[in-house]
Amino acid sequence: MAEIDRVKDFKERPVYTWRQAATKYLLECKEKPSIDLLALQLEHLDGFIGDLPLTQIHDGTLQPFIEHRKKVGFNRQAKNGVKNRTINIALNYVIAILNCAARSWRDENGLTWLETVPKITKLDEKKQQRPPYPLSWLEQRIFFKELNGRLLNMAIFRVNTGTREQEVCKLDWQWEVKVPELDTSIFIIPADFGGRTGRGGVKKY
Repeated sequence: MAEIDRVKDFKERPVYTWRQAATKYLLECKEKPSIDLLALQLEHLDGFIGDLPLTQIHDGTLQPFIEHRKKVGFNRQAKNGVKNRTINIALNYVIAILNCAARSWRDENGLTWLETVPKITKLDEKKQQRPPYPLSWLEQRIFFKELNGRLLNMAIFRVNTGTREQEVCKLDWQWEVKVPELDTSIFIIPADFGGRTGRGGVKKY
């Protein structure tokens, strides 16, 4: 009660925990296609910083989470930890939430949840990146030999068109459009096609 009175009388910021902020952010993002990934990353973070006040979220308190993720994958069956890029995805969510707390979210007295945003240091991804390269014809033959007829046709189609997995796996005959002039057919994917999650949409080419 004394703390509540002090907040009201002197316009002091209430103390918000990381879990409160993460929950608010999750609810605000519930319509986004990436909500499943967001929920998974916040679940991992919660075990390390869930009870901490927002004022105590910084590089030091995030370090145990980072070290753990370097050793442990997304589940117990994973033998190795995740890459720096995956850890940075979680850190980007931390930065986004702290920014919301410092700039957007306000209490009943008009004060932001957090006074200032600490600088969160992300990991170097370049050291772990493998340079991209096109498949050789030999590699393609080796990979495609492992596929049966239907999957082989799907793989060949993807390699030659650059379409995404779900746009091929969920292709519907109702989307077929005949092109008599060329004696062939094309498929027009509906604008509301949701991809893997039902909310992902279609990649623009």
